[in-house]
Amino acid sequence: MDNLTEPDIDTINQAHNRIKNYIHRTPIHSSQLLNKIIGAEIYFKCENFQKVGAFKSRGAVNAVYSLSEDQLKYGVCTHSSGNHAQALARAAKLRNIKAFIVMPENSPIVKVDAVKQYSGEITFCKPTLEARENTIKEIIKKTKATEIHPYNDYRIIAGQATAAKEFIEDRPELDIIMVPVGGGGLLSGTALAIRFLSPKTRVIAAEPENANDAYRSFNAKKFYPSIEPKTIADGLLTSLGTLTFPIIIKYVDQIVTVSEPTIIEAMKLIWERLKIIIEPSSAVPLASMMENKFDFQNKKIGIIISGGNIDLNKVPF
Repeated sequence: MDNLTEPDIDTINQAHNRIKNYIHRTPIHSSQLLNKIIGAEIYFKCENFQKVGAFKSRGAVNAVYSLSEDQLKYGVCTHSSGNHAQALARAAKLRNIKAFIVMPENSPIVKVDAVKQYSGEITFCKPTLEARENTIKEIIKKTKATEIHPYNDYRIIAGQATAAKEFIEDRPELDIIMVPVGGGGLLSGTALAIRFLSPKTRVIAAEPENANDAYRSFNAKKFYPSIEPKTIADGLLTSLGTLTFPIIIKYVDQIVTVSEPTIIEAMKLIWERLKIIIEPSSAVPLASMMENKFDFQNKKIGIIISGGNIDLNKVPF
């Protein structure tokens, strides 16, 4: 697949065929008690049970398995403090190529360890976007590796779209589908899949109030970068990308924001009621329902649980 054109339904289907032997088709869970508390029928697609514990495996595998023999020769590289780093290292290992990963020096230890377990070669840098981008440029110059951006890449977007594709195949009657939004890879992929497969379903994204760049950009129809975001939802700290933003503007219905205390409360509720471990970013969509941020009463709501990678020494409740 090329990385020049916005994914269409054929591209998403091809991505799904390409990755299906290397990922899990994740289960969908629900809780009657939770439904009663919220006042809606909620279905959770559990990407916390995905390979490397997050939806990021979908995009990374699709991107790496889309590369030509020439591109594979020198390996792949990226900058990421989190789930994409692990996912890309794993995808590279599946293809027996090198993965060069730039990580900020304050990255969670669990995520650093996971990258090492998948044989990723880590270079640490200062925790600023500038440092990350400069370090990756150096690595590309030195190794000739192909850069696979965490979200600003159509191959990644097509891969992430497969989660919503599976969701709609398994639960075709959803009124609304929700995802958290950081860089917008999962959101833009979801919006495309829903547009092609279930156009009546509304797409709503949720974001922390303290990292509300997507909310501001979406409502102003003008890009606002993420500046010094401070949120427990560490997967949602990045700005939207030049490829994700236009798709989001075109096909997403609404973006809402939520407070930090409610994110923690929603996370606890999912741990308690569904008996599953999720990371804070995954709790943001449910938190928006707890704060009544849009009309969901008595509707069928699908939420993609984005991941479950959390340092258990730092659980916030």
